[in-house]
Amino acid sequence: MPTIATADGTEIFYKDWGTGRPIVFSHGWPLSADDWDSQMMFFLRHGYRVVAHDRRGHGRSAQVSEGHDMDHYADDLAALTAHLDLHDAVHVGHSTGGGEVAHYLARHGEDRVAKAVLISAVPPIMVQTDANPGGLPKSVFDGIQDQVATNRSAFYRDLAATAFYGFNRPGAEPIEAVIQNWWRQGMMGGAKAHYDGVVAFSQTDFTDDLKKITVPVLVMHGDDDQVVPYADSGPLSAELLPNGTLTTYAGFPHGMPTTHADTINADLLAFIQG
Repeated sequence: MPTIATADGTEIFYKDWGTGRPIVFSHGWPLSADDWDSQMMFFLRHGYRVVAHDRRGHGRSAQVSEGHDMDHYADDLAALTAHLDLHDAVHVGHSTGGGEVAHYLARHGEDRVAKAVLISAVPPIMVQTDANPGGLPKSVFDGIQDQVATNRSAFYRDLAATAFYGFNRPGAEPIEAVIQNWWRQGMMGGAKAHYDGVVAFSQTDFTDDLKKITVPVLVMHGDDDQVVPYADSGPLSAELLPNGTLTTYAGFPHGMPTTHADTINADLLAFIQG
């Protein structure tokens, strides 16, 4: 399997398919690069080079004990882009991956990047604070950590079958293969990485990161997102970005790149080509 070793010796697995302008995908918690299959195959067939990695502790990357924070996530992404010598890239991040992309751009600069996309992404900040009264209470994320530590397999199965894809909504028809694939990806990763990752995606404040990003950024968010609630995420990020554009999807769930891949892929293509 293709891997790189980061500065602290962590092995990061990645996929690198095709030629042409590179599109780099950063996945959500607690998944892997496999969550981008629909997007990678779509853009590969449209003549792009598609790259995606498994975040440290996730998927096929090393299950190291430490470094499960946004600084390391961004540095690992920078190491990958340098190793592959990517230029004029479009970075696309879903959920936690959206935070990773924002922090990477602010921390490592935009020399290699032309555009970015944040899909159902965690910025500006998820947890409730005095400065972010609309956020979710910290007790919500403490509960997630407890489930990861004690009941991970069942918790992952339940999350995929309900809120993540909106399968708990009236009239929704759960897709068993999608649920099982989510569970498969989650269980490939390490419990320690996933436990620590809850703090990374919920408590990191990306406000200053967003303000620093000057490349065009498309913010895509469903207004029925039950994982990263719409009102306290997508619109706020778009306002903070100097060159941000918000696209809101009525009724779409958190996992809309999977459940509504045709719509998301078409809009991504239009943004990249525009």
